[in-house]
Amino acid sequence: MDAIKATGRELKKKLALYRLVLKDPRTPTLPKALLWLAIGYTLLPFDLIPDFLPIIGHVDDVIIVPLLIVLALRLIPAEVMEDCKKRLEGD
Repeated sequence: MDAIKATGRELKKKLALYRLVLKDPRTPTLPKALLWLAIGYTLLPFDLIPDFLPIIGHVDDVIIVPLLIVLALRLIPAEVMEDCKKRLEGD
């Protein structure tokens, strides 16, 4: 149970960090677009591979969304990430 709570707290911190990064004017447009694409792909009712196909239908969600997020995070300048982390710790 403690592991679940810790994971939830960590996820909440990460989401707050990503929200700050998206709002930061120094964040390039491409990473912002990739993050919004990941959010949109997660929330929209259509997929590249329909979910009613067993296993294969959910694999695209498991691969595409994290891939978009990782790619976006790699394109964000390190100083922007560090500044946003410091702003979170200061709250």
